Amino acid sequence: MEEMEEELKCPVCGSFYREPIILPCSHNICQACARNILVQTPESESPQSRRASGSGVSDYDYLDLDKMSLYSEADSGYGSYGGFASAPTTPCQKSPNGVRVFPPAMPPPATHLSPALASVPRNSCITCPQCHRSLILDDRGLRGFPKNRVLEGVIDRYQQSKAAALKCQLCEKAPKEATVMCEQCDVFYCDPCRLRCHPPRGPLAKHRLVPPAQGRVSRRLSPRKVSTCTDHELENHSMYCVQCKMPVCYQCLEEGKHSSHEVKALGAMWKLHKSQLSQALNGLSDRAKEAKEFLVQLRNMVQQIQENSVEFEACLVAQCDALIDALNRRKAQLLARVNKEHEHKLKVVRDQISHCTVKLRQTTGLMEYCLEVIKENDPSGFLQISDALIRRVHLTEDQWGKGTLTPRMTTDFDLSLDNSPLLQSIHQLDFVQMKIPATPILQLEECCTHNNSATLSWKQPPLSTVPAEGYILELDDGNGGQFREVYVGKETMCTVDGLHFNSTYNARIKAFNKTGVSQYSKTLVLQTSEDTDSEEQTVPFPVPSERLPLRRMSPFSSTLNLQPSFPRRSYFDFRSSPHQLSLHSSLQSLNAPGCNFETQPAPYSQLVDIKKLLAVAWFAFDPGSAHSDIIFSNDNLTVTCSSYDDRVVLGKTGFSKGVHYWELTVDRYDNHPDPAFGVARNNVMKDVMLGKDDKAWAMYVDNNRSWFMHNNSHTNRTEGGITKGATIGVLLDLNRKTLTFFINDEQQGPIAFENVEGLFFPAVSLNRNVQVTLHTGLPVPDCYSSRASIA
Repeated sequence: MEEMEEELKCPVCGSFYREPIILPCSHNICQACARNILVQTPESESPQSRRASGSGVSDYDYLDLDKMSLYSEADSGYGSYGGFASAPTTPCQKSPNGVRVFPPAMPPPATHLSPALASVPRNSCITCPQCHRSLILDDRGLRGFPKNRVLEGVIDRYQQSKAAALKCQLCEKAPKEATVMCEQCDVFYCDPCRLRCHPPRGPLAKHRLVPPAQGRVSRRLSPRKVSTCTDHELENHSMYCVQCKMPVCYQCLEEGKHSSHEVKALGAMWKLHKSQLSQALNGLSDRAKEAKEFLVQLRNMVQQIQENSVEFEACLVAQCDALIDALNRRKAQLLARVNKEHEHKLKVVRDQISHCTVKLRQTTGLMEYCLEVIKENDPSGFLQISDALIRRVHLTEDQWGKGTLTPRMTTDFDLSLDNSPLLQSIHQLDFVQMKIPATPILQLEECCTHNNSATLSWKQPPLSTVPAEGYILELDDGNGGQFREVYVGKETMCTVDGLHFNSTYNARIKAFNKTGVSQYSKTLVLQTSEDTDSEEQTVPFPVPSERLPLRRMSPFSSTLNLQPSFPRRSYFDFRSSPHQLSLHSSLQSLNAPGCNFETQPAPYSQLVDIKKLLAVAWFAFDPGSAHSDIIFSNDNLTVTCSSYDDRVVLGKTGFSKGVHYWELTVDRYDNHPDPAFGVARNNVMKDVMLGKDDKAWAMYVDNNRSWFMHNNSHTNRTEGGITKGATIGVLLDLNRKTLTFFINDEQQGPIAFENVEGLFFPAVSLNRNVQVTLHTGLPVPDCYSSRASIA
C-alpha cells in the first residue's frame, strides 16, 4: 500500500486529501486548497454574462486559454491574466510534489465561516493543478463540486493501517496506548481516561467496550455517511445520469437540468462500474506483472553487464599483452638479425685484416730480400736472379692493386626498420561491433534430391536483426569424411550436382559478415538414388538429424546452377560427356510446379541419357595447403614458384569415387626443368619433387622424355617431352583404380599406376622455370572412352 500513497496526496499542499472535491476534469483537490488557488475573472467572463449572451450552456465554463493567455506558448511555468487590473501578472508556485499552482489574485476576505463554507469571490476561476484546465465557478462556488467520499474512506483505511499502535484519543499531552474502544462513542480510551471520562455507571454502563483491534475493524465496517446532492443538500443520491455521468437525486430529475436525461438505478450502475473497473484492473495487473518481470530482467542485466565488463577487460588485457609479447618476440628476432649482421661484418673485416697482414708480411719480406740483393757486387750472380725478382715484384704489386686495399664491408648497417605500418595499425586499433549473423535455418520443406543431385534451401531466423553478407554451404565426401565448401555467396538456394549414386552426404550451412561467421546450422542427411538404371525420380531428403518429415516438391523453380563463375570454390556439376550439356539445361521443363517426372515428353529422354553421363569436377589449386614458395594467379588456376627447388601444390577437391580428368597447359618452360603431375594424399611432402615419397603418384617429364615415379621409384621411361604450350592430361579412374597420363591428347606410356584406392587430390610439383594453368570439368578423352567401352 505504500506505493499508493502518492495517489492519496493533494497536488497543491502535498499532504493527504482533506475534504477532497472532484473537479470536472476528474482530478481531486482539497477544498481548502481549492479556495487558495481561486483567481477572480473580469465581469465579461462571468457565467451570468455568458448565459445572457447565449454563449454558454454549462454550469462550469472552461476558459479559452488562447484568449486569456493563461500560459505562455513555451509553458515556462508562469501563468497570468494579463490586462486585468484585478489580476496582475504573477509567477506560479510549485506544490511539494512538483505540480504548478497559481496563487490567488487577492487575499481571501476575512470571514468567520470555515474555509470549506466561506463564500468565494464573485466571478472566480479555478485551474486544475494537474491538467491545467481552467473553469469559471457559478453562484454555488466550491459547493457545486461533489465531495469524494470514496477517497476519504481510502485515506482513513490507509492511515489506520499505517498506525503502529492505536492511541488514546482523550490524553491531553503524550497519548498513551489505547486499551478499549467504545462502539457507541466511537472513541479509543486508555485506562485512566476510560475511568475518568467513561465510567461504567449510569447511561454509559450500557455502552459496549471492545479491544482496540476489534474496534478498528468495526469502524472500517461501519456504514459511512451517504453522500448528498450538491444542488439539493438535504437529498441523497438515488439515480445515475448517463449523459452527465454523475449521481443525482430525485429532485434533480423532477426540477433540475437532468429531467430530460437518461438515468439508471444507482445500485445497478455501481455494480456495472465496479465490474468495468475490475476488468480494467485485470489488464493493468498483467502489465504490472510484465513490468515487474522486466525490472527483474533489467536488474539481472546490471549484474550481467558487470560480469561481462570484468570478463571483457580481462580479455582486452590479455589481447594487449599478446600484442606486446608478439612485439617483444619480433624485437628479439630483429635483434638477432642485427647481431647476425654484426657478426658477419666483423668476420669479413677480420678475415680481410688477417689476409692483408699475411700479404703485407710477404711483401715486406720480398722488399727486404730485394734490397739485400741490390747490395751484392757480383754482376753475373745478380743478373741470374734479377729477372725473377722483377717479375715477383710486379706480380706482388699487381696483387695489391686489385681491390685489396678496399674494405670488403662498410661500417654502416644497411637495415632500416619500417615501423610506420605498425604504428598506424596501433593508432587505428579500436573496438568493432561484435555482431555476427544468426545461425541460418534450413527450410526442410524446400529441400529434396533428384537422382544424384541435391537442392538445399535456407533462410535467416525471423527475429534476426544482424544482416548476413553471404552463406557458406558445406558437404562431406559421402564417406563420413571432413566437410568441404561447395558454395559461397548471397543466394539462399543451391543445387549440387554430380554426387555419387547410392551415397549418404551430410550438409550444413553458416552465415558470415565482416564481423565473423555464425554457428553451423543443424546437419542435414542427404541420400542419393541407388543407381543410374533406376527410373528418374525426385525424392525428399530422408530424415534430418532432428527426425522431422519433409514435403516433396520440385527443386528447380529457382535453382542456382553452379558454373565456373565460382572458380575459387570446389563444387560438382553433372554433365553429358559427348555433348557438354549441363543437366540443368535439360531440366528446365521441370520448372512448372507439381510436375510429374514419369510423364515427361520424349525430348527430355533424348537430351540426357543417364547411363551415358559421367561425373566431372570443377576445382582450383588450394593456397591453404600449398608450399609457401608457390605463386598463385588467375583465380588460383595458374601457379608457378619462386624457388629453384621443386615445390608441391594440391587441388582443392579430393576424389574417392568416379572417373575424373583434368589438364594442365605449360605457359612457361625455361632451362629444361622436370615438372611432375599426378595425384597425392593430403599429407604429401611439399618441399620435394612429387613422387619422392609414398604419398604421391606422378609423372615427371622434361623436354625429351618422361618417367613414372612413386616412393622415389622411377619406372617406364617414355620418349616424348614437353615445351611451352604443351598440354598434360591426368585421368584418375577410381572405378577401375587406375591412373593414366596424356601429353597433347596422346596417352603417354602405359597405364601408369594400378590398384589406387582412397582419397586423392590433384597435385603438381614445379620450380621457378615453369608456369602451368589448370583446366577442369573436362570430358574423358575419346581414346580412353572407346577402350573402356570395349573392356
